[in-house]
Amino acid sequence: MAFLQKEKRFTRKWFISYGLITVGTLLVSAGYVFFITPYKIVPGGIYGISIVIHHLLGWPVGLTALAFNIPLTILGTKILGPRFGAKTVTGFVLTSVFVDVFSYFSEFKPLVESDPLLSSIFGGALVGVGVGLIFKAKATSGGSDVIAMIIARYTRLPLGQLMMGVDSVIVLLGFVAFGDWHIPLYSWITIFVMGKVIDAVLEGVSYEKTIFIVSDQHEAIRDKIINDLHRGGTFLSGEGMYNGNEKKVIFTVVNRRELAMLEEFINKIDPRAFLTVMDANEILGQGFKSLKDKLED
Repeated sequence: MAFLQKEKRFTRKWFISYGLITVGTLLVSAGYVFFITPYKIVPGGIYGISIVIHHLLGWPVGLTALAFNIPLTILGTKILGPRFGAKTVTGFVLTSVFVDVFSYFSEFKPLVESDPLLSSIFGGALVGVGVGLIFKAKATSGGSDVIAMIIARYTRLPLGQLMMGVDSVIVLLGFVAFGDWHIPLYSWITIFVMGKVIDAVLEGVSYEKTIFIVSDQHEAIRDKIINDLHRGGTFLSGEGMYNGNEKKVIFTVVNRRELAMLEEFINKIDPRAFLTVMDANEILGQGFKSLKDKLED
């Protein structure tokens, strides 16, 4: 069971956390009001349900979401333990308030007229940035995530699959309610964009590449990496599967420019070398951002 970490009030970290939550909830609310709700896009979650109810019954989106979030949070606390602290409660309350304030003045007029596709993309991006900032503050978005966590508690099914399943059911609810095939298509685009943007906010946009190199010229490649590229690396011991010969595997991280230089060098000295190149979404440690600095952000 995961318990909440207490955070001292009115410290620099406390102000940063609640600043991120405030900015994040503003962005989330703007995405829902100006891009998503006007076109009846249903991007899963509690706000997806609230958007459906709003268009069917005319209820305020923010207040409806709050009416779902409060009992869900109480139920989640009883079943899952104290996972939902003041920051999470502040997040979903502020989002509800901002959504209804924005909608009062805008009357849900879309910022992009007659273009639901563009609205689904920009709405998903805006909500994704906002949710990412809320996550960086060590808060959660609550809502349907709580439903998925409760189901996972009793079924032992993977949480990620359950969250996708819950959101998909809500998207299909929008299709049933509005009877328009465009609704789930735009909604899934929004969900996809949201997920990618949240990852970018949390992990950053990295130009670094992770490389594994298998070559008989490993010493020369080592010298190139250390002396010319001014990078570090690690020798890993391996064994060839075909003939059982011992192999030295170089593990290192470089940027895209350095990767091109390294590939050209390896091609000159060992054209038969084996390289595996992967995107490095997040690099923590010596020479890069430290784990301590990340956790203190």
